[in-house]
Amino acid sequence: MFCKIVAGHIPATVVRESETTVAFRDINPQAPTHILVIPKVHHADVASLAIAEPQIAADLLREAGEVAAEEKLESYRVVFNTGSGAGQTVFHAHAHLLGGRGMHWPPG
Repeated sequence: MFCKIVAGHIPATVVRESETTVAFRDINPQAPTHILVIPKVHHADVASLAIAEPQIAADLLREAGEVAAEEKLESYRVVFNTGSGAGQTVFHAHAHLLGGRGMHWPPG
């Protein structure tokens, strides 16, 4: 599904795009601000992305910070789910940028 968003075949509310990433609003938000930041290249999860293309993995984190600043988030959380046991449902590496409400620990 995310590869189709990158290709423009599935619409998304894009908030930022770089040479290597696309950031768009989650269709099932878990916080007032819930934006996904994905690499344009396909890797199943962030662990495989970090091994194969560490610069693009770093780009994901940088772009998440840039989006947080653009969204004027004073506090936010960046989450990577790796594997179905961790809650990953789309097997294309992506970061969840969550903000706009208090976050609790442990995240559960």
